[in-house]
Amino acid sequence: MRRLLLSLLLLGAVRSMAADVDTVSIYSNAMHRSYKAVVIRPDSYRKKSMTFPVVYLLHGLGGDFSNWITKVPQLKTYADNYQLLIVCPDGAVSSWYWDSPADTSMRFETYVAKEIPAFVEAHYRTIPDRRARAITGLSMGGHGGLYLGFRHADYFGGCGSMSGALAIEMITDRRYGTVKLLGDSTNKALYRNHSIFAEMEHYPKDSLAIIMDCGVDDFIIEMSRMAHKRMVELKIPHDYTERPGKHEWPYWSTAVQYQLLYFRNYFDRQKGVGKK
Repeated sequence: MRRLLLSLLLLGAVRSMAADVDTVSIYSNAMHRSYKAVVIRPDSYRKKSMTFPVVYLLHGLGGDFSNWITKVPQLKTYADNYQLLIVCPDGAVSSWYWDSPADTSMRFETYVAKEIPAFVEAHYRTIPDRRARAITGLSMGGHGGLYLGFRHADYFGGCGSMSGALAIEMITDRRYGTVKLLGDSTNKALYRNHSIFAEMEHYPKDSLAIIMDCGVDDFIIEMSRMAHKRMVELKIPHDYTERPGKHEWPYWSTAVQYQLLYFRNYFDRQKGVGKK
């Protein structure tokens, strides 16, 4: 009986130190409606004196805010290990994280890059410094991570992509939702201007910590290779990795751990932004 009680006490202690997962509803003034998001708080968040860096983790085409925590429950462990707040926003089924020029009801750049972070910083103990914020994601969210990271480098210090759908001018099949958001699919300049390839040409004056990876058997790996090649040509510092894997969750569940560690290391290198 004594051993059983001890085991139960130890189990309770382990559970009490696990990360907490909140599901919150965040209103968008730009779109006049609310969407849900997941916020993962590390175990040490219980210490009222501590503040934390934040990684925003974007889902892919056809997904929603719950994808990451459902498919990769280990995120709770990573939040604990790396002492991060992890925020998983909703980017709708196929928003591509743009403020659409063709559909003014879709303003997900404003929502994800401005409105959600404003909510997070108002309701959670974060470090109010661009060097303590990063944004990344998978597939459509990989595009969003880099696109928003470059365009809002005054707010995010780090950005990334996992298996990113990056070459928007090649994604014109109506099934993917880009035509509804951008319009004329024959206008290649319009599509390219809504991709990371256009943003690279205007590398922000504030340096970014950039990470990209993709599985070698991924059917869109050439998009990541093209982005890597262009960043090398433009002398944009970044970390690029290819490893075994396809365009699927077994790959992303591994990739996300590497990216969170990359961002944790970046945060630690910033004076005044490390663990507190």
